[in-house]
Amino acid sequence: MLAAVAVFAVMDALLKALTARYPPMQVAALRGVASLPFIALPLLATGRAATLLPRRPGMHLLRGLLMVVIMGGFLYAVRSLSLADAYSIFLTAPLMVTALAALVLREHVGWRRWVAIVIGLGGALTMLRPSATGFATVAALGALVAALAYACNAILLRVLTRTDTTASVALWSIGVMTVVAAALALPAWVAIERTDIWYIIAIGFVGAVAQLFLIEAFRAAPASVIAPLEYTALFWGICIDWVVWQALPTLRVLAGSAIVIGCGLYIIWRERQLTMRR
Repeated sequence: MLAAVAVFAVMDALLKALTARYPPMQVAALRGVASLPFIALPLLATGRAATLLPRRPGMHLLRGLLMVVIMGGFLYAVRSLSLADAYSIFLTAPLMVTALAALVLREHVGWRRWVAIVIGLGGALTMLRPSATGFATVAALGALVAALAYACNAILLRVLTRTDTTASVALWSIGVMTVVAAALALPAWVAIERTDIWYIIAIGFVGAVAQLFLIEAFRAAPASVIAPLEYTALFWGICIDWVVWQALPTLRVLAGSAIVIGCGLYIIWRERQLTMRR
């Protein structure tokens, strides 16, 4: 999970660069097209094509549609927000995952962790407070919608990996996302500049690697334990913003992030305590 978060941060920086020149849905479609060969070709070349067969097509379809919402909302956010600002709001997703793990997967979540979830979401509200520009507020809501879709996607991933292979989950979900995003982007499609082709290839490679790490993480541990490790993304976001765009998050964003991350760390600590007791 730690490796997945670091690699995803690199991919997000490349995606943010592309959103300055292309619509968000087109960037999402390009991200999918670039990732698919890196997932499928190695398996086809080694004679493991059977591992790509889906056992639950309906769930793959649903996960692909959720990925459209995740990519669309997040790309719309980073188009006008810094990576760190978008991450600060998107990182409410682990709290949502913990809540959904209790409601959907029936994983035990005690009242203390429920209080942490509520407080953490309250921290997110401090970051959603209207700022000087209304557009930035709409972008923040895009990050929040992406976070909710990600949480639903994580729960679905936990169920899907019980029957389907990692490669199958990655291929079909990204494939559905690519087709749907391309269909939505087609009316406003912008011609791709030749200099951006290397960006797209790099996005495909790091996106495929990160996706495989993510799927393996959720296969190996309960969603409520793995998800909070997403918080390391904020560190990478701040570093990339500073090095590439010479931008740093505001004090309000840092305060809200501290609340969200603090609640997430408490959930991890509480889970460890309960595990030791059992």
